[in-house]
Amino acid sequence: MLRKFFVASVAMSAAIFANAQTASVPTASLDTAVAAEKPAPALSITGYADVYYRFDFAKTKANNLTSFTNSQNTFALGMASLKFEHKTDKLDMVADLGFGTRATEFAYNDQGILAAIKQLYISYSPAEWLKLTAGSWATHVGYELVDPQLNRNYSMSYMFTNGPFTHTGLKAEITKGKSGFMVGLSNATDYRVVPTDKINKKFFIAQYSLAITDNVKLFLNYVGGKAPDSSKVSQVDAVITAKVSDKFSLGFNGTVNSTKFWDGAKNGDAQKWSGAALYLNVDPTSSFGLTLRSELFNDKKQIKMFAAAPDGGSIFANTLSANFKTGSFIFIPELRIENASQKIFVDADGAATKSYASFTFAAIYSF
Repeated sequence: MLRKFFVASVAMSAAIFANAQTASVPTASLDTAVAAEKPAPALSITGYADVYYRFDFAKTKANNLTSFTNSQNTFALGMASLKFEHKTDKLDMVADLGFGTRATEFAYNDQGILAAIKQLYISYSPAEWLKLTAGSWATHVGYELVDPQLNRNYSMSYMFTNGPFTHTGLKAEITKGKSGFMVGLSNATDYRVVPTDKINKKFFIAQYSLAITDNVKLFLNYVGGKAPDSSKVSQVDAVITAKVSDKFSLGFNGTVNSTKFWDGAKNGDAQKWSGAALYLNVDPTSSFGLTLRSELFNDKKQIKMFAAAPDGGSIFANTLSANFKTGSFIFIPELRIENASQKIFVDADGAATKSYASFTFAAIYSF
């Protein structure tokens, strides 16, 4: 009996002591302990560097009419890029910086340090289905991206070159099942800062996305507004991606741009350019793949490449690119052949011609 009483007394004393110890812990210490259990905000740093060599068989760089590869028979630097992203449960900050000729062309409206900013934005997600973003980001329009490691072709399409690059403003993204919606207001296309001597109307941007199946996705894009030169601009764009198997996939991009130019008194009739491209991707192994891009670019109203042609014209460009991959390194040899309806290119003798060919190889390292 005494043993049982003694054991019970010891147990009760231990319980009372434990409760007293818990009660004596300051509230701040408990908060600190709880906070320590929460995951710290995640900071990620990624980037890449690319270099390339381009040879035009006509021995001139005058035939290059697309972005980022305006060179001839020389080794050239693309861009060194660093992307900083800091994430919490609801907040996301991205600072995406680029240095080099590719970055300079991408931010062609910017001067000084602004030219090094590819993207700079802050996002807030008050709910799982809603994200609000303010800042500057790469356009949602089109199939191709400014970062070369995210494309299978190294040279760019005519649609990428002549479409929007960036938007600076506010946008809201809503996810509902397999559908996504984005709407926003931004400065004029590619203007992070609109000069004081220009008009400063806002552009409306929008996107609807649909995962038709796990392997087939659709994106419908829009951007439109009044440009700083008073022209009224709108562009409608569609992208479809489809994965047929582990070894074969394809993509499609179609776009129509309509511009009502300002003549000093009023906006004229709509002048349009359009384009369509098919991307065929074959991957025999995880380290080797081939991509054929076939693009038809129409400029019947002489807005872009055919300004000097009396009846406008069109270009049919075919680009075959091989992708050799090992770890974070990609090597891309590429053959590009273009045919135009008018003589807008130059041959080896300096005479006008309708076609030309070029060869490029690029090396890209990302981390």
